[in-house]
Amino acid sequence: MKTKVYLAGGFKGGWHNIVIEKLGADFICFNPQKHDLNDVEKYTSWDLYHVEKCDILFGYMSKDNPSGYGLALEIGYAKAMNKLIILIDERSEHDAIFKRYFSICQESANVSFETLDEAISYVKSFVI
Repeated sequence: MKTKVYLAGGFKGGWHNIVIEKLGADFICFNPQKHDLNDVEKYTSWDLYHVEKCDILFGYMSKDNPSGYGLALEIGYAKAMNKLIILIDERSEHDAIFKRYFSICQESANVSFETLDEAISYVKSFVI
């Protein structure tokens, strides 16, 4: 049985494809960027369903993510479901006000990394 990873974070920058490619066939990745849903009710249900089904929530707060509200919801939901939460936060280093409010998400994560590559390497240690 493969470990299931939910990719939480903004849709810009191509990071979803990088993670999926580097994790390879050893993992099942739930990629909300690919669901093609535009209705907020439908995509929120899709996202939360897949957070529930995942083993690991891989959260990426890129430095150019304009809000992070969706990521915060997904982290909170994953925390409530006792999922393993891996977080990369590039934005807080450059935005002190954001850091103040995003710290609740940082504290909810099981482990945090500074770079995408470090987090990907860590996830690879969970191959079943």
